[in-house]
Amino acid sequence: MSEKKPQPQKPADTLVPQSQIKIASFNLFNYLEPPNAFYEFQRIYSAQQWRKKQQWIVDYLKAHQPDVIGFQEVFSPDALKVLLAGQGYPYFHVVDQPQVADDFIYSHPVVAIASRYPVAEAASVVPDAELAKTMGLKAGFAFSRKVLRATVDLPHMGLCDCYVVHFKSKRPLFEYEPAKALSAEKNTLEQLKAQVAGGWGAAIQRGSEAALLFVEMISRRELSGLPMILMGDFNNSLAQEELVFLITKTLRADTVEGGEVYLEKYCLQDAWDMFQALAKSRGKAEPIRQSSHYYGAKGSVLDYILLSREFDAGYQLSLFEVSGYETYDRHLINPIFDRDGESSDHGILLVTLTLRE
Repeated sequence: MSEKKPQPQKPADTLVPQSQIKIASFNLFNYLEPPNAFYEFQRIYSAQQWRKKQQWIVDYLKAHQPDVIGFQEVFSPDALKVLLAGQGYPYFHVVDQPQVADDFIYSHPVVAIASRYPVAEAASVVPDAELAKTMGLKAGFAFSRKVLRATVDLPHMGLCDCYVVHFKSKRPLFEYEPAKALSAEKNTLEQLKAQVAGGWGAAIQRGSEAALLFVEMISRRELSGLPMILMGDFNNSLAQEELVFLITKTLRADTVEGGEVYLEKYCLQDAWDMFQALAKSRGKAEPIRQSSHYYGAKGSVLDYILLSREFDAGYQLSLFEVSGYETYDRHLINPIFDRDGESSDHGILLVTLTLRE
């Protein structure tokens, strides 16, 4: 049974005949309108802090003008929708709600998407229960944060499936609370065991989320044929084993002659790699990738935008190429309190897609 393709509200080309599209992944870091609290009862923004956070978001949008934005850490989707509407984003969607305790303490933030272009359909991605069981996962396995798929009508391209994710963090699934009755050595050892087991449990959750999502993306692409964009906070490097298959280009045992041709259609590529390859092909200086998150002085790339071949300049029939790649990190490496005091703990990733001539 074939899946019916979603229909756009109106052709994007009639709105803006532009040759560039900008895609952003934006971790808002505890976006919660006061007087509500995030995680603990005392963690509430003052009215001044909230205005400062709102203004910081607006300043970024005005300066960089992204067209489609995937957000993470959204506690107040209604407030965000209003803010974005005022900045020229009439299309806004969430597919989940945060948890609330005692009517004001919020946890489990959600992802969202905003777009200047029509969104034909928005839905949550549901993992395959039977496949999860086959993988050895417990019954009822779910994404730690629901994954959002929005089918956006992009200029020149038409419908495109945009996925927004916030994979499980590196925070251990459980932690050890020291016991007074135990010695310092015993408490240390128990803490170490909890750290090892809890940390691996988090990696299993994160990797399982990525695997089950990618399987659903492949199935969706097989039925719809639509281009794909996957953006968000991956909470680990793509080079790590639990995530690297998201950009796999080979099969361990390729038993089908010419199978690589089919793989190309369904594989994703890191937008950075596409940008780097394009720069090299044009004789430009090799770009340097910026970190999107810092733990102390150590930087790492946790935020990604992955693209299907329709955006790859190396693919003969591609419509767009990755002409720009920027990680906005001024608030991380050179913060000014008056400007950045209520910003984000992540850099904002922006990819520029330019129509090929």
